[in-house]
Amino acid sequence: MTNAIPELMNDLGRRAKAAAVALARSTAEQRVSALHAAADEILARSDEIIAANAIDMRAAREKQLTGSMLDRLLLDDSRVHAMADGIRQVAALDDPLGRVTSEWERPNGLRIQRVAVPLGVIGIIYESRPNVTADAGALCLKSGNAVILRGGSESFNSSGLIQQCMVAGLEKAGLPADAIQMIPTTDRAAVGYLLSDMQAYVDVIVPRGGKNLIARVQSDARVPVIGHLEGICHVYVDGSADIGKARDVVLNAKMRRTGICGAAETLLIDAACVATHWQAIADALIDAGCEIRGDEQLQARDSRVVAATADDWDTEYLDAIISARVVDGVGAAIEHIAAHGSGHTEAIIAEDEAAAEQFFRELDSAILLHNASTQFADGGEFGMGAEIGIATGKIHARGPVGAEQLTSYKYVVRGDGQIRP
Repeated sequence: MTNAIPELMNDLGRRAKAAAVALARSTAEQRVSALHAAADEILARSDEIIAANAIDMRAAREKQLTGSMLDRLLLDDSRVHAMADGIRQVAALDDPLGRVTSEWERPNGLRIQRVAVPLGVIGIIYESRPNVTADAGALCLKSGNAVILRGGSESFNSSGLIQQCMVAGLEKAGLPADAIQMIPTTDRAAVGYLLSDMQAYVDVIVPRGGKNLIARVQSDARVPVIGHLEGICHVYVDGSADIGKARDVVLNAKMRRTGICGAAETLLIDAACVATHWQAIADALIDAGCEIRGDEQLQARDSRVVAATADDWDTEYLDAIISARVVDGVGAAIEHIAAHGSGHTEAIIAEDEAAAEQFFRELDSAILLHNASTQFADGGEFGMGAEIGIATGKIHARGPVGAEQLTSYKYVVRGDGQIRP
Protein backbone atom coordinates (compact mmCIF):
# COMPACT_ATOMS: atom_id res chain seq x y z
CA MET A 1 0.00 0.00 0.00
CA THR A 2 1.34 3.41 -0.94
CA ASN A 3 1.24 6.31 1.50
CA ALA A 4 -1.49 7.88 -0.66
CA ILE A 5 -4.23 5.57 0.67
CA PRO A 6 -3.53 6.10 4.41
CA GLU A 7 -3.28 9.86 3.87
CA LEU A 8 -6.51 9.91 1.86
CA MET A 9 -8.44 7.75 4.31
CA ASN A 10 -7.21 9.48 7.46
CA ASP A 11 -8.20 12.82 5.97
CA LEU A 12 -11.70 11.47 5.27
CA GLY A 13 -11.86 10.15 8.81
CA ARG A 14 -10.81 13.41 10.45
CA ARG A 15 -13.32 15.37 8.47
CA ALA A 16 -16.10 12.86 9.16
CA LYS A 17 -15.36 12.96 12.88
CA ALA A 18 -15.66 16.75 12.95
CA ALA A 19 -18.85 16.62 10.90
CA ALA A 20 -20.35 14.05 13.27
CA VAL A 21 -19.92 16.46 16.18
CA ALA A 22 -21.73 19.19 14.26
CA LEU A 23 -24.52 16.84 13.18
CA ALA A 24 -25.08 15.64 16.75
CA ARG A 25 -25.73 19.27 17.69
CA SER A 26 -27.94 20.03 14.69
CA THR A 27 -31.69 20.41 14.90
CA ALA A 28 -34.22 18.00 13.43
CA GLU A 29 -35.45 20.85 11.23
CA GLN A 30 -31.98 21.37 9.74
CA ARG A 31 -31.62 17.70 8.90
CA VAL A 32 -35.09 17.54 7.34
CA SER A 33 -34.34 20.66 5.30
CA ALA A 34 -31.10 19.11 4.05
CA LEU A 35 -32.91 15.93 2.99
CA HIS A 36 -35.55 17.80 0.99
CA ALA A 37 -32.86 19.93 -0.64
CA ALA A 38 -30.93 16.77 -1.58
CA ALA A 39 -34.05 15.22 -3.11
CA ASP A 40 -34.64 18.41 -5.11
CA GLU A 41 -31.04 18.34 -6.34
CA ILE A 42 -31.32 14.70 -7.47
CA LEU A 43 -34.41 15.52 -9.52
CA ALA A 44 -32.80 18.65 -10.96
CA ARG A 45 -29.75 16.63 -12.05
CA SER A 46 -31.60 13.46 -13.08
CA ASP A 47 -30.42 13.68 -16.70
CA GLU A 48 -26.79 13.94 -15.53
CA ILE A 49 -27.25 10.99 -13.17
CA ILE A 50 -28.79 8.81 -15.89
CA ALA A 51 -26.00 9.77 -18.30
CA ALA A 52 -23.37 8.85 -15.71
CA ASN A 53 -25.20 5.59 -15.11
CA ALA A 54 -25.10 4.83 -18.83
CA ILE A 55 -21.30 5.00 -18.65
CA ASP A 56 -21.35 2.59 -15.70
CA MET A 57 -23.74 0.26 -17.53
CA ARG A 58 -21.55 0.12 -20.64
CA ALA A 59 -18.53 -0.80 -18.56
CA ALA A 60 -20.54 -3.39 -16.64
CA ARG A 61 -21.73 -5.06 -19.84
CA GLU A 62 -18.14 -5.18 -21.07
CA LYS A 63 -17.24 -6.94 -17.82
CA GLN A 64 -20.11 -9.35 -18.54
CA LEU A 65 -21.86 -8.84 -15.22
CA THR A 66 -24.88 -11.07 -14.62
CA GLY A 67 -28.39 -9.94 -15.45
CA SER A 68 -29.25 -9.50 -11.78
CA MET A 69 -26.17 -7.33 -11.22
CA LEU A 70 -27.02 -5.20 -14.25
CA ASP A 71 -30.55 -4.77 -12.93
CA ARG A 72 -29.19 -3.56 -9.59
CA LEU A 73 -26.90 -1.10 -11.33
CA LEU A 74 -29.43 0.37 -13.75
CA LEU A 75 -30.91 3.81 -13.16
CA ASP A 76 -33.73 5.22 -15.26
CA ASP A 77 -36.11 8.12 -14.78
CA SER A 78 -38.48 6.14 -12.57
CA ARG A 79 -35.67 4.88 -10.35
CA VAL A 80 -34.18 8.35 -9.97
CA HIS A 81 -37.60 9.66 -8.94
CA ALA A 82 -37.92 6.72 -6.55
CA MET A 83 -34.59 7.73 -4.97
CA ALA A 84 -35.84 11.25 -4.40
CA ASP A 85 -39.12 9.93 -3.01
CA GLY A 86 -37.19 7.63 -0.68
CA ILE A 87 -35.21 10.57 0.69
CA ARG A 88 -38.43 12.49 1.34
CA GLN A 89 -39.88 9.46 3.11
CA VAL A 90 -36.87 9.43 5.41
CA ALA A 91 -37.30 13.14 6.00
CA ALA A 92 -40.92 12.55 7.04
CA LEU A 93 -39.99 10.00 9.72
CA ASP A 94 -40.11 10.96 13.38
CA ASP A 95 -36.79 12.32 14.62
CA PRO A 96 -34.87 9.29 15.94
CA LEU A 97 -32.65 11.45 18.16
CA GLY A 98 -33.52 12.57 21.64
CA ARG A 99 -36.14 9.84 22.04
CA VAL A 100 -36.58 8.75 25.64
CA THR A 101 -36.73 4.99 25.19
CA SER A 102 -37.13 4.25 28.88
CA GLU A 103 -37.33 6.18 32.17
CA TRP A 104 -37.73 5.36 35.84
CA GLU A 105 -37.19 6.76 39.30
CA ARG A 106 -35.08 5.17 42.01
CA PRO A 107 -36.08 5.04 45.72
CA ASN A 108 -33.46 7.70 46.43
CA GLY A 109 -35.18 10.13 44.08
CA LEU A 110 -32.79 9.85 41.12
CA ARG A 111 -34.67 10.10 37.82
CA ILE A 112 -33.05 8.09 35.04
CA GLN A 113 -33.72 8.30 31.30
CA ARG A 114 -32.28 6.34 28.39
CA VAL A 115 -32.02 8.76 25.45
CA ALA A 116 -31.29 7.99 21.77
CA VAL A 117 -28.10 9.52 20.33
CA PRO A 118 -26.16 9.09 17.04
CA LEU A 119 -23.62 6.31 16.61
CA GLY A 120 -21.05 8.80 15.30
CA VAL A 121 -19.23 7.97 12.06
CA ILE A 122 -20.50 5.07 9.96
CA GLY A 123 -18.56 3.40 7.16
CA ILE A 124 -20.84 1.85 4.53
CA ILE A 125 -19.47 -0.52 1.90
CA TYR A 126 -21.79 -1.65 -0.87
CA GLU A 127 -21.72 -3.11 -4.33
CA SER A 128 -23.29 -2.09 -7.63
CA ARG A 129 -26.44 -0.36 -6.38
CA PRO A 130 -26.10 3.40 -6.83
CA ASN A 131 -29.45 4.02 -5.11
CA VAL A 132 -27.80 2.87 -1.87
CA THR A 133 -25.78 6.10 -2.01
CA ALA A 134 -28.99 8.08 -1.54
CA ASP A 135 -30.55 5.65 0.95
CA ALA A 136 -27.45 5.42 3.12
CA GLY A 137 -26.72 9.14 3.02
CA ALA A 138 -30.32 9.99 3.91
CA LEU A 139 -30.57 7.52 6.79
CA CYS A 140 -27.26 8.58 8.30
CA LEU A 141 -28.18 12.25 8.01
CA LYS A 142 -31.62 11.69 9.55
CA SER A 143 -30.04 9.87 12.49
CA GLY A 144 -27.32 12.51 12.98
CA ASN A 145 -24.41 10.34 11.82
CA ALA A 146 -21.59 11.25 9.49
CA VAL A 147 -20.92 8.62 6.83
CA ILE A 148 -18.03 7.48 4.65
CA LEU A 149 -19.42 5.68 1.60
CA ARG A 150 -17.61 3.13 -0.52
CA GLY A 151 -19.74 2.04 -3.47
CA GLY A 152 -18.83 -0.68 -5.92
CA SER A 153 -16.46 0.28 -8.71
CA GLU A 154 -19.17 -0.56 -11.26
CA SER A 155 -21.35 2.29 -9.95
CA PHE A 156 -18.53 4.78 -9.43
CA ASN A 157 -19.85 7.47 -11.80
CA SER A 158 -23.51 7.19 -10.80
CA SER A 159 -22.82 7.07 -7.08
CA GLY A 160 -20.42 9.99 -7.26
CA LEU A 161 -23.07 12.27 -8.77
CA ILE A 162 -25.69 11.17 -6.26
CA GLN A 163 -23.28 11.90 -3.41
CA GLN A 164 -22.71 15.37 -4.83
CA CYS A 165 -26.48 15.94 -4.68
CA MET A 166 -26.57 14.84 -1.04
CA VAL A 167 -23.73 17.26 -0.24
CA ALA A 168 -25.58 20.08 -1.98
CA GLY A 169 -28.51 19.41 0.33
CA LEU A 170 -26.25 19.59 3.38
CA GLU A 171 -24.76 22.90 2.29
CA LYS A 172 -28.16 24.46 1.60
CA ALA A 173 -29.24 23.59 5.14
CA GLY A 174 -26.06 24.98 6.71
CA LEU A 175 -24.71 21.56 7.68
CA PRO A 176 -21.12 20.38 7.05
CA ALA A 177 -20.48 18.97 3.59
CA ASP A 178 -18.15 16.39 5.14
CA ALA A 179 -21.13 14.67 6.78
CA ILE A 180 -21.64 12.57 3.62
CA GLN A 181 -18.33 11.64 1.99
CA MET A 182 -17.47 9.07 -0.65
CA ILE A 183 -14.09 7.38 -0.99
CA PRO A 184 -12.84 8.96 -4.26
CA THR A 185 -10.96 5.92 -5.56
CA THR A 186 -11.74 2.40 -6.74
CA ASP A 187 -8.47 1.13 -5.24
CA ARG A 188 -9.37 -1.89 -3.08
CA ALA A 189 -6.64 -0.95 -0.64
CA ALA A 190 -8.93 1.84 0.54
CA VAL A 191 -11.49 -0.75 1.71
CA GLY A 192 -8.84 -2.68 3.60
CA TYR A 193 -7.66 0.50 5.31
CA LEU A 194 -11.22 1.50 6.22
CA LEU A 195 -11.82 -1.89 7.84
CA SER A 196 -8.58 -2.28 9.74
CA ASP A 197 -6.92 1.08 10.36
CA MET A 198 -9.59 3.69 11.08
CA GLN A 199 -10.73 2.78 14.58
CA ALA A 200 -9.91 6.33 15.69
CA TYR A 201 -12.54 7.73 13.32
CA VAL A 202 -15.13 5.07 12.43
CA ASP A 203 -17.61 3.76 15.00
CA VAL A 204 -19.36 1.04 12.98
CA ILE A 205 -19.18 -0.58 9.53
CA VAL A 206 -22.29 -1.52 7.54
CA PRO A 207 -21.67 -3.78 4.52
CA ARG A 208 -24.34 -4.26 1.87
CA GLY A 209 -23.60 -6.76 -0.86
CA GLY A 210 -22.89 -10.38 -1.67
CA LYS A 211 -21.54 -13.18 0.45
CA ASN A 212 -17.88 -12.53 -0.34
CA LEU A 213 -18.09 -8.84 0.57
CA ILE A 214 -19.95 -9.46 3.83
CA ALA A 215 -17.62 -12.28 4.85
CA ARG A 216 -14.55 -10.12 4.19
CA VAL A 217 -15.93 -7.23 6.21
CA GLN A 218 -16.90 -9.41 9.14
CA SER A 219 -13.47 -11.07 9.05
CA ASP A 220 -11.29 -7.97 8.69
CA ALA A 221 -13.15 -5.16 10.45
CA ARG A 222 -11.73 -3.93 13.75
CA VAL A 223 -14.88 -1.99 14.64
CA PRO A 224 -18.41 -3.37 15.14
CA VAL A 225 -20.24 -4.55 12.00
CA ILE A 226 -23.96 -4.43 11.23
CA GLY A 227 -24.53 -6.78 8.33
CA HIS A 228 -25.90 -9.97 6.91
CA LEU A 229 -24.31 -12.86 5.10
CA GLU A 230 -26.81 -14.15 2.55
CA GLY A 231 -30.51 -13.96 1.80
CA ILE A 232 -31.28 -17.67 1.55
CA CYS A 233 -35.01 -17.08 2.02
CA HIS A 234 -37.60 -19.84 2.16
CA VAL A 235 -41.31 -20.17 1.41
CA TYR A 236 -43.09 -23.12 3.01
CA VAL A 237 -46.48 -24.15 1.56
CA ASP A 238 -48.40 -25.92 4.31
CA GLY A 239 -51.03 -28.58 3.70
CA SER A 240 -53.67 -26.10 4.81
CA ALA A 241 -52.61 -23.44 2.28
CA ASP A 242 -55.09 -21.84 -0.09
CA ILE A 243 -53.90 -22.89 -3.53
CA GLY A 244 -54.40 -19.46 -5.09
CA LYS A 245 -52.50 -17.69 -2.31
CA ALA A 246 -49.73 -20.28 -2.49
CA ARG A 247 -49.28 -19.89 -6.25
CA ASP A 248 -49.36 -16.09 -6.20
CA VAL A 249 -47.13 -15.63 -3.15
CA VAL A 250 -44.49 -18.11 -4.31
CA LEU A 251 -44.39 -16.53 -7.78
CA ASN A 252 -44.02 -13.02 -6.36
CA ALA A 253 -41.49 -14.08 -3.72
CA LYS A 254 -39.23 -15.57 -6.39
CA MET A 255 -39.82 -13.58 -9.56
CA ARG A 256 -40.83 -10.00 -8.70
CA ARG A 257 -37.14 -9.09 -8.46
CA THR A 258 -34.78 -12.03 -8.43
CA GLY A 259 -31.66 -10.03 -7.59
CA ILE A 260 -32.66 -8.71 -4.15
CA CYS A 261 -31.80 -10.31 -0.83
CA GLY A 262 -35.50 -10.85 0.00
CA ALA A 263 -36.10 -13.02 -3.06
CA ALA A 264 -37.13 -16.58 -2.20
CA GLU A 265 -34.42 -19.11 -3.02
CA THR A 266 -35.99 -22.35 -1.70
CA LEU A 267 -39.57 -23.61 -1.86
CA LEU A 268 -40.71 -26.22 0.65
CA ILE A 269 -44.05 -27.92 0.02
CA ASP A 270 -45.96 -30.08 2.47
CA ALA A 271 -46.40 -33.72 1.42
CA ALA A 272 -50.05 -33.32 2.43
CA CYS A 273 -50.75 -30.92 -0.46
CA VAL A 274 -48.15 -31.74 -3.09
CA ALA A 275 -50.72 -33.63 -5.20
CA THR A 276 -53.16 -30.71 -5.20
CA HIS A 277 -50.94 -27.61 -5.06
CA TRP A 278 -47.63 -28.41 -6.72
CA GLN A 279 -48.58 -28.30 -10.38
CA ALA A 280 -50.20 -24.86 -10.21
CA ILE A 281 -47.14 -23.45 -8.46
CA ALA A 282 -44.69 -25.14 -10.83
CA ASP A 283 -46.58 -23.97 -13.91
CA ALA A 284 -46.61 -20.38 -12.67
CA LEU A 285 -42.88 -20.38 -11.95
CA ILE A 286 -41.83 -22.08 -15.19
CA ASP A 287 -44.15 -19.93 -17.30
CA ALA A 288 -42.47 -16.88 -15.75
CA GLY A 289 -39.05 -18.16 -16.80
CA CYS A 290 -37.90 -19.71 -13.53
CA GLU A 291 -35.77 -22.85 -13.43
CA ILE A 292 -36.84 -25.28 -10.70
CA ARG A 293 -34.23 -27.54 -9.13
CA GLY A 294 -36.22 -30.15 -7.26
CA ASP A 295 -35.99 -33.37 -5.30
CA GLU A 296 -36.93 -36.77 -6.75
CA GLN A 297 -40.61 -36.48 -5.85
CA LEU A 298 -41.01 -33.19 -7.68
CA GLN A 299 -39.00 -34.37 -10.68
CA ALA A 300 -41.32 -37.37 -10.96
CA ARG A 301 -44.34 -35.04 -11.11
CA ASP A 302 -42.92 -32.70 -13.77
CA SER A 303 -40.19 -33.55 -16.28
CA ARG A 304 -39.26 -29.87 -16.54
CA VAL A 305 -37.87 -29.92 -13.00
CA VAL A 306 -34.05 -30.20 -12.90
CA ALA A 307 -32.40 -32.44 -10.29
CA ALA A 308 -31.30 -30.52 -7.21
CA THR A 309 -27.87 -31.16 -5.71
CA ALA A 310 -26.85 -30.87 -2.07
CA ASP A 311 -25.37 -27.44 -2.81
CA ASP A 312 -28.69 -26.05 -4.03
CA TRP A 313 -30.17 -25.95 -0.51
CA ASP A 314 -27.37 -23.57 0.55
CA THR A 315 -27.30 -21.32 -2.53
CA GLU A 316 -28.43 -17.71 -2.87
CA TYR A 317 -29.11 -17.64 -6.61
CA LEU A 318 -30.13 -13.99 -7.05
CA ASP A 319 -31.47 -15.23 -10.36
CA ALA A 320 -34.54 -16.92 -11.87
CA ILE A 321 -33.75 -20.23 -10.17
CA ILE A 322 -35.41 -21.83 -7.16
CA SER A 323 -34.68 -25.06 -5.30
CA ALA A 324 -37.71 -27.07 -4.18
CA ARG A 325 -38.42 -30.13 -2.08
CA VAL A 326 -41.25 -31.97 -0.37
CA VAL A 327 -41.28 -31.97 3.45
CA ASP A 328 -43.44 -33.76 5.96
CA GLY A 329 -45.29 -30.88 7.59
CA VAL A 330 -44.33 -27.66 9.32
CA GLY A 331 -41.89 -29.36 11.69
CA ALA A 332 -39.81 -30.74 8.83
CA ALA A 333 -39.90 -27.36 7.09
CA ILE A 334 -38.56 -25.71 10.24
CA GLU A 335 -35.78 -28.32 10.47
CA HIS A 336 -34.75 -27.70 6.85
CA ILE A 337 -34.69 -23.92 7.31
CA ALA A 338 -32.72 -24.21 10.55
CA ALA A 339 -30.13 -26.35 8.75
CA HIS A 340 -29.84 -24.35 5.51
CA GLY A 341 -31.20 -20.84 6.12
CA SER A 342 -29.19 -17.67 6.58
CA GLY A 343 -31.44 -16.11 9.21
CA HIS A 344 -32.84 -13.53 6.78
CA THR A 345 -36.51 -14.03 5.84
CA GLU A 346 -38.92 -16.99 5.76
CA ALA A 347 -42.61 -17.23 4.84
CA ILE A 348 -45.33 -19.78 5.58
CA ILE A 349 -48.44 -20.07 3.41
CA ALA A 350 -51.13 -21.64 5.59
CA GLU A 351 -54.75 -21.26 6.63
CA ASP A 352 -53.99 -23.23 9.80
CA GLU A 353 -53.18 -20.60 12.45
CA ALA A 354 -51.55 -23.20 14.69
CA ALA A 355 -49.06 -24.08 11.94
CA ALA A 356 -48.26 -20.40 11.43
CA GLU A 357 -47.76 -19.85 15.15
CA GLN A 358 -45.42 -22.85 15.35
CA PHE A 359 -43.46 -21.44 12.39
CA PHE A 360 -43.15 -18.07 14.15
CA ARG A 361 -42.30 -19.57 17.53
CA GLU A 362 -39.66 -22.09 16.47
CA LEU A 363 -37.77 -20.19 13.76
CA ASP A 364 -35.27 -17.46 14.62
CA SER A 365 -34.81 -15.59 11.35
CA ALA A 366 -34.83 -11.79 11.34
CA ILE A 367 -38.16 -11.63 9.44
CA LEU A 368 -41.00 -14.16 9.42
CA LEU A 369 -44.15 -13.76 7.32
CA HIS A 370 -47.53 -15.51 7.18
CA ASN A 371 -49.37 -15.57 3.84
CA ALA A 372 -47.20 -12.82 2.38
CA SER A 373 -44.27 -12.60 -0.03
CA THR A 374 -40.68 -12.56 1.21
CA GLN A 375 -40.19 -9.52 -1.03
CA PHE A 376 -41.80 -7.46 1.74
CA ALA A 377 -38.48 -7.80 3.60
CA ASP A 378 -37.75 -4.15 3.03
CA GLY A 379 -37.52 -1.12 5.28
CA GLY A 380 -39.76 0.94 3.00
CA GLU A 381 -42.46 -1.73 3.11
CA PHE A 382 -42.18 -1.77 6.90
CA GLY A 383 -42.89 1.97 6.98
CA MET A 384 -39.32 2.75 8.03
CA GLY A 385 -38.46 4.81 4.94
CA ALA A 386 -35.31 3.68 3.16
CA GLU A 387 -32.98 1.07 4.61
CA ILE A 388 -29.30 0.30 4.47
CA GLY A 389 -29.92 -3.42 4.50
CA ILE A 390 -31.39 -6.37 6.38
CA ALA A 391 -29.27 -7.29 9.39
CA THR A 392 -29.25 -10.97 10.23
CA GLY A 393 -27.07 -10.71 13.34
CA LYS A 394 -28.48 -10.37 16.84
CA ILE A 395 -26.32 -7.57 18.22
CA HIS A 396 -27.53 -3.96 18.06
CA ALA A 397 -29.77 -4.14 14.95
CA ARG A 398 -31.79 -6.92 13.35
CA GLY A 399 -34.01 -6.91 10.27
CA PRO A 400 -34.36 -3.69 8.23
CA VAL A 401 -31.72 -1.15 9.27
CA GLY A 402 -33.33 2.28 9.13
CA ALA A 403 -32.72 5.58 10.85
CA GLU A 404 -33.82 4.37 14.29
CA GLN A 405 -31.43 1.40 14.09
CA LEU A 406 -28.52 3.78 13.44
CA THR A 407 -28.71 5.25 16.94
CA SER A 408 -27.22 4.30 20.27
CA TYR A 409 -28.21 5.71 23.65
CA LYS A 410 -26.92 7.45 26.73
CA TYR A 411 -28.27 7.62 30.25
CA VAL A 412 -29.37 10.97 31.64
CA VAL A 413 -29.69 11.00 35.43
CA ARG A 414 -31.31 13.90 37.33
CA GLY A 415 -30.96 14.35 41.06
CA ASP A 416 -31.34 16.90 43.83
CA GLY A 417 -28.13 16.66 45.79
CA GLN A 418 -28.08 12.87 46.31
CA ILE A 419 -24.79 11.31 47.39
CA ARG A 420 -23.99 7.62 47.60
CA PRO A 421 -23.46 6.26 51.14
